[in-house]
Amino acid sequence: MAMWYCVAPASAVTRFKSLEFLLPPTTLAALADSWLREDCPGLDYAALVAGAAPSQAALWAKSPGVLAGRPFFDAVFAQLSCQVSWLLPEGSKLVPVAKVAEVRGPAHRLLLGERVALNTLARCSGVASAAAAAVEIARGTGWTGHVAGTRKTTPGFRLVEKYGLLVGGAATHRYDLGGLVMVKDNHVVAAGGVEEAVRGARRAADFALKVEVECGSLQEAARAAQAGADLVLLDNFRPEELHPTAAALKARFPSVAVEASGGVTLANLPQFCGPHIDVISLGMLTQAAPALDFSLKLFTEMPQVHSS
Repeated sequence: MAMWYCVAPASAVTRFKSLEFLLPPTTLAALADSWLREDCPGLDYAALVAGAAPSQAALWAKSPGVLAGRPFFDAVFAQLSCQVSWLLPEGSKLVPVAKVAEVRGPAHRLLLGERVALNTLARCSGVASAAAAAVEIARGTGWTGHVAGTRKTTPGFRLVEKYGLLVGGAATHRYDLGGLVMVKDNHVVAAGGVEEAVRGARRAADFALKVEVECGSLQEAARAAQAGADLVLLDNFRPEELHPTAAALKARFPSVAVEASGGVTLANLPQFCGPHIDVISLGMLTQAAPALDFSLKLFTEMPQVHSS
């Protein structure tokens, strides 16, 4: 089996290492515990086959992409009193087939954590890979705005996917409903109009949160900005309509940030990059990112040969 070690630059390693500080240990432990309970809520019949002999396993990356999710992988095996030794840092570019880590512990516990840990790592790395690709495409156009994810995440798995966005170099957007007051089309209908919706949002946000309003036309965007919106989301605009609309809005309200979203893919992303666009959000970074392929294989250590 060919083996490649692809190591990130020292500066990148420091940045990715610091991202782990965002993840509270108690939250990691609780997530890992819930995932393991979901996978094995009762009797583990296969444990009788595996036994409890001290064992070791190699983690292999079998598809290209960005390695992300080490803290979650660690948390799963920490719950099972197994030790993980990483050979590649977070954020590494993977060239398959690459040996990424080794895990040691009783055989039945290694196998109990195997699928849960692999699922988590594969999904997180897939999101990071998609995010990295999007950022690279956007930067290739010379655009310097923010590539962001959305709230289109897997229920119960949001922390993993939002963390993957950060490893890939994208912004998370709001983590949840409390991170930003987002006034969408249904809120406008419920409130009775754009101005009423923005006024209600401003009262709720006070000084602590920004207010963003989803708009479908220049007129609606101007009304939102006039009412006090901090950001305007131009949703589902075709590129040929998006850029003139953003330019006209910025001419009247230069301090208002403009986000573009809706129908953005890696293929058409360059068409949405422009001087009047501050944020481009892509739901597909979390909703449609393919998982990377990893495997965990038990191996027998070669006996040490001692010269006489």
